[in-house]
Amino acid sequence: MSLIWLKSKASMTTQSSWTVPVTALAETQALGARIAEALTAGDVVLLRGELGAGKTELARAVVRARMGHDCEVPSPTFTLVQHYETPGLLLAHADLYRVKDPSELAELGLDEVLETGALLVEWPERAAGHWPQSRLEVALSLRNDTRLAALTGHGAWADRLIALKTHNNNA
Repeated sequence: MSLIWLKSKASMTTQSSWTVPVTALAETQALGARIAEALTAGDVVLLRGELGAGKTELARAVVRARMGHDCEVPSPTFTLVQHYETPGLLLAHADLYRVKDPSELAELGLDEVLETGALLVEWPERAAGHWPQSRLEVALSLRNDTRLAALTGHGAWADRLIALKTHNNNA
């Protein structure tokens, strides 16, 4: 599946949002575990935020939750993409900070990941317009010493995000 092809699919206008504090590492890990539970093949999770906002830490939490144990999850800043064979799902963590042109995406093999796995992407704005209509966006920010994660579910992720929020409120 091509990311560009996915973009041209019929437009899905359904959207839902949820903002949650993730100031403590345990809160980031809990959010990562919730996202990990919801991931299925073909999913794209876009992680936005300034340097140091917590994008890599949230991605680590997702990977570790999918793996079911604490494992080394290096930042893909220099390798651009790290792959993880998690139980039941291939998971790729991409960092596009060093990508200069969206045409470089084809060389990263992201399309192939989406055929059988899910994709976590830091710095997705480096490839603006290339993401599928159905996706989860997580914008991390710091306000008054409180780190916040603003989650927006688009398309199929809209209902899944509502379920994540409900699960969080019941936990």
